[in-house]
Amino acid sequence: MVRQLPPWFENVAKRQVKSPKVYVRDSGLLHTLLGMETRAALESHPKLGASWEGFALEQVLQRVGSSNAYFWATHGGAELDLMVTLDGKRYGIELKYGDAPRSTRSMRVAIHDLGLERVVIVHPGRESYRIDQRIEALSILHVGRLFAVVGAGRS
Repeated sequence: MVRQLPPWFENVAKRQVKSPKVYVRDSGLLHTLLGMETRAALESHPKLGASWEGFALEQVLQRVGSSNAYFWATHGGAELDLMVTLDGKRYGIELKYGDAPRSTRSMRVAIHDLGLERVVIVHPGRESYRIDQRIEALSILHVGRLFAVVGAGRS
């Protein structure tokens, strides 16, 4: 019912968050617990972003597995929703509720500090597209193509 996502921390020159993040794995159950009985109630609720993040996290982890999955955050404000290791390389995954995601300073800091191959932003929009050389927006509708997008040797 609950997923505990461990933090990634290593010896970098920043103070890092070292406590796990907790998600309710079933978004329908979360909506019921929060009293969101209609779509309008969901869309106006302050926990909409957290609900989306938990739902998208489960979709991604079904594909990549959870054994090498972490989140990363610094006390200075940089964060990454999910970092996974695939075929010996690190990838970042951001889970954003918005139709037109764009790169952020946190993503660029994570690419640099963690040595990420690329960052994929999973979003609820219909389109998937490249944002820049190392950042890609991926529709939740296309999450099955995650390995192709990151270039890992899985299908």
